[in-house]
Amino acid sequence: MNLTKYFQKSELIPAIIQEAQTGEVLMLAYMNEQSLSKTLESGYTWFWSRSRSELWNKGATSGNTQEVVEIYADCDYDTLLIKVKQKGAACHTGEKNCFFNKLGESNE
Repeated sequence: MNLTKYFQKSELIPAIIQEAQTGEVLMLAYMNEQSLSKTLESGYTWFWSRSRSELWNKGATSGNTQEVVEIYADCDYDTLLIKVKQKGAACHTGEKNCFFNKLGESNE
């Protein structure tokens, strides 16, 4: 599969990760062509870490893996929606998803 069309505008594209069974949005990460290719080959999510400048396989250390069910591209082919079977917590903090900081609450 030729993946270059997804990276015409940028070397990194956002990937929204969603629990396939419930529709819950778990996290947002970034992918480059190599991480998307590894995701397609392995059936598990791989991302590009912007802070560490390296590939990372979600759950390789923690065991909180994401098995890919389906991948969709948006209409411009520059954002992905990846539906997964999440094992354990999706967030590195141990939370189920990364979206637990509600704006307007004391945790800002």
